[in-house]
Amino acid sequence: MNVQLNSVSATRKSLVVTLDPSEVDAEHAAVISEYSKLARLPGFRPGKAPAAIVAKHFGKEITGEFKQKVVAKAYRSGLEKEKLEVLNVVNVEEGKIEKGLSAAVTITLDVRPEFTLPDYVGLPTEVASTEATDAEIDSVLQGMRAERADFKPATRPAQKGDYVKLGYEGTIDGKPVAELVPDKQLYGKVPQTWEEVEGANDGVIPGLGKHLAGLAAGEKKDVPIIFPVEFPAAPGLAGKTATYAVDIQEIRERVLPEIDEAFLKTQQADSIDALQQNIRNNLKLQKEFQNRAAQRRQVTEALSAKTDFPVPDSLVESETQGVLRNFIEENMRRGVPQEQFEKDKKELFEGARKAATGRVKVQLMLAKIAEAEKIEVTSSDLDAFIYREAQRSQQKPDKLAKTLANDREQLRSVQQSIVFDKAVDFLVSKATVKTIQPKAP
Repeated sequence: MNVQLNSVSATRKSLVVTLDPSEVDAEHAAVISEYSKLARLPGFRPGKAPAAIVAKHFGKEITGEFKQKVVAKAYRSGLEKEKLEVLNVVNVEEGKIEKGLSAAVTITLDVRPEFTLPDYVGLPTEVASTEATDAEIDSVLQGMRAERADFKPATRPAQKGDYVKLGYEGTIDGKPVAELVPDKQLYGKVPQTWEEVEGANDGVIPGLGKHLAGLAAGEKKDVPIIFPVEFPAAPGLAGKTATYAVDIQEIRERVLPEIDEAFLKTQQADSIDALQQNIRNNLKLQKEFQNRAAQRRQVTEALSAKTDFPVPDSLVESETQGVLRNFIEENMRRGVPQEQFEKDKKELFEGARKAATGRVKVQLMLAKIAEAEKIEVTSSDLDAFIYREAQRSQQKPDKLAKTLANDREQLRSVQQSIVFDKAVDFLVSKATVKTIQPKAP
């Protein structure tokens, strides 16, 4: 047997393994022997049929398995000789594999890149104070009141926080918006809808609510609207300036409920002090969760910045597809049309590949840290994953566990993900922490 290793790049290798005729014939004989033991042919006792008859009867099956065995032997022998850490098999070229002849098998592999881990203990992180301020508590309390607010008709002009019933019709350079985006009539002409005056979030027409303060029922006004340069909800309007003729029909004033016994009961609190303490505790938990997420991001960013090395193309390609898929699914849920993705396909792919390259780099470093720190996946780790995933996907845990047990590739992926998570948790546990106090109002 001859093994030749060629370097395609720092992370891609071409392994050419040549088996001599005797080695090829040995694999063919092994396959014939296996079939002979199991063959059930008329006129012969089980396992007693001559090899020539077995080979003739099962010729196609034997040829297929014979080739697989030769390729598998070439792969095992090549790895054993060259001691490669294979991440992916990119391509296999069998060449001619026949009994009595030598066989050359070329295997293209992506291997683990060689790099030295930088110091990863004591990575710097910054967290926010978890103590809730009086202003934050009051903001949450007012939000609770707003959720249970009543809206009563008002005869005065509209003020911030009011809801206005109105109709509108848009034009761009004198042409009706309804003709420019016929499939998006909400942006063209609507006889009746509600809009919050100077609300924190835009309604259908971006910025419309900011033009309504001071208008009274029965008034009409032309309102200029500049659509964002990127407006995926209606790409035909992106970056354009429209004029909307607005007809004010009714004004309703937001009336917040009193913080009385009835209100406190709806919030499962006995007193205002108890309600404020509940809010304080919840805010603390939220901030702790946000801090943890921030630290996980900070340690991986700091780790990645400490060293650079080439990453395997096959891993980047696979990760790129995952990044793209998640991005498209998320934006489709937000109403972005499919044609927008086609329009921005080049930019999306480049952005996804850049993000994927960074992720693969961090994953390779985390894997090496896990090896150095002997971080492993335990049965309790798998149980916790199955329980969380079962809740998320609304499956039964035992069904999900069975699926994993029968799918080795998926199980390996889950185990790898758990190792990465535990490695990041380890980095966070060893990081330095600086608490940033909130700025005074």
